[in-house]
Amino acid sequence: MAEVAPNRDKRVVLMVLDSVGIGELPDAAEYGDEGAHTLGHIAEVIDGFDLPNMRRMGLGNIEGLPQIDAVDAPLASFGRMVEQSRGKDTTTGHWEFAGIVLDEPFRTFPDGFDDEIIDEFCEAIGVDGVLGNKAASGTVIIEELGREHEETKKPIVYTSADPVFQIAAHEEVIPVETLYDWCEKAYDIVIPRGLSRVIARPFVGQWPDYERTARRKDYTFPPPQKTVLDALQHAGVHTTGVGKIGNIYAHQGLDDEIKTRDNDHGVEVTLSCLGDRSGLIFVNLVDFDSKFGHRRNPRGYADALMRFDDQLPVLLQAMDRGDLLIITADHGNDPTFKGTDHTREYVPLLVYEKGAETGGDLGTRDSFADVGASVADFYGVDWEVGESFL
Repeated sequence: MAEVAPNRDKRVVLMVLDSVGIGELPDAAEYGDEGAHTLGHIAEVIDGFDLPNMRRMGLGNIEGLPQIDAVDAPLASFGRMVEQSRGKDTTTGHWEFAGIVLDEPFRTFPDGFDDEIIDEFCEAIGVDGVLGNKAASGTVIIEELGREHEETKKPIVYTSADPVFQIAAHEEVIPVETLYDWCEKAYDIVIPRGLSRVIARPFVGQWPDYERTARRKDYTFPPPQKTVLDALQHAGVHTTGVGKIGNIYAHQGLDDEIKTRDNDHGVEVTLSCLGDRSGLIFVNLVDFDSKFGHRRNPRGYADALMRFDDQLPVLLQAMDRGDLLIITADHGNDPTFKGTDHTREYVPLLVYEKGAETGGDLGTRDSFADVGASVADFYGVDWEVGESFL
């Protein structure tokens, strides 16, 4: 008989501010990231930057974040976390939240995929070459190569700072079902070589005003072992993934998945979930990373953070007494740093319980896995990876 969580009707909102790191980890030099500080550098270079609501929660009380003012009586408990896994990508960070610590990182291909991979892919799908084969923004690369793609019918292949193989094709040139078939064939080629996902990226329109469609599809390497999401689900705790959470965990351990268009929509969906469901509401707000970090846009990043900070009081008001809000990040992506890659950083930890008078110092946590351990602890579910901070 499944274990029944005694607190399962209460809510935990686990909100990941994708890429909002707070300073280089001790091993950052091994990743070429010595000196990175996503939030700190944004605060230093953007005039008028302020996050008053997160400051009241205790953001500026976190060690190593002198750029944000501390407060005397923070609303939330505060701290920072060290990533134990090797790597600095989305999947690695999120998997560690859920109790999977990777000894070997996924592979990334910042200079494009090896000839062997591309040749095998072309042979598998019956084309005589690809366009792109480089690290790029998805919207930028279809503008750059979309017209040539329409003329040649060759797939646009690209990657990013994450260990992903992405294939873009115009829906009127390559039927979406064909694109999906290409992705399935690519999966068999690249996943054994250390990548975590293959992503279909269909688009429509005319050059230069192409638009990516909602028929994106992810083919994700599943977690290699049980996660805390599986344990919660087994115990009767309803689990909802908002944003790209379902893709990250290969749709495992989740009762519901709700896709989002952008950060604002992610907050809107979260508020809706708080109005009609219980259990874990696991949210990823990706714009910080995808729209501003990779594109090295500190102004846009700052505006997005201040926009979220403005929305935070509405989230807190929507919670019921005893509900828990955990705000953290999965890696860094310093928009003032060299290159366009993620950065190896500490991540913030803010833990707010509705109805609690004040928070405390959680210190420096040894692993992102403490998040999953704390969610399990909140629901009274047995879980052995990480240390609860509740």
